[in-house]
Amino acid sequence: MKNTFLFLFVLATLSYSFQKQATPAFPVIEMVRVKGGSFQMGTLNGVKSERPVHEVKVGSFAIGKYEITQAQWQAVMGSNPSHFKGCDNCPVEEITLAEVDSFISKLNRISNSNYRLPTEAEWEYAALGGPLSKGYCYPGSDSLEQVAWMVDNAGKKTHPVGQKKPNELGLYDMSGNVWELCSDYWNAAYYKTSPAVNPRNDTKAVFRVTRGGSWRSGEERCYSKARNFNAYDHYRKENFGLRLVIDEEMQITLPR
Repeated sequence: MKNTFLFLFVLATLSYSFQKQATPAFPVIEMVRVKGGSFQMGTLNGVKSERPVHEVKVGSFAIGKYEITQAQWQAVMGSNPSHFKGCDNCPVEEITLAEVDSFISKLNRISNSNYRLPTEAEWEYAALGGPLSKGYCYPGSDSLEQVAWMVDNAGKKTHPVGQKKPNELGLYDMSGNVWELCSDYWNAAYYKTSPAVNPRNDTKAVFRVTRGGSWRSGEERCYSKARNFNAYDHYRKENFGLRLVIDEEMQITLPR
């Protein structure tokens, strides 16, 4: 009897130790392959920071079909900081830059991958539809209502990803829902000196670039070429989230 109790105690201890050290489950992130190419970045119709129009070439990459959701964030981080909780398939928001860095680091460790934030150029190229672009004003349409949860239809909240019309590449919510963080630091004059191939502004600044608009944005913030800079070290807002890219050739296409 004594040996039996000892065996059960050891078994329970090992089980507890294993559970405590167990690696979090890898949250499946659907990715869409984007063939690299050249495009005209910027616009003459927007604000100064969106000028001049200049040709940019980006390499091939894969980008998230959807914004990172609350469920995916929870699976990696073990918590959900979002303001609009109770919607697993809504985009995660109210995240700081430090938390984003931690999320990506942990995700790469448990998935043995190399996820990262998109550069501003990659984001715009993908939003425009990449090599499949039809020249729409918004990602996938000239009608913002068709592709975005924004100030006129969102009801002052985020919505589950993938409910609106996708763009030419099959990417959802590139406009509206939440602003999407890019890897670039903000420089209003960056387009004047931007490299022509795979540009990324690594010169540290107070703000980081965000793109795409959010549930509280109007048309002037949601078109594919609109730039914004509302992300900094301790920024935590209910309309700020992220979408990831990956350099690896493999494309993950499993269900969410």
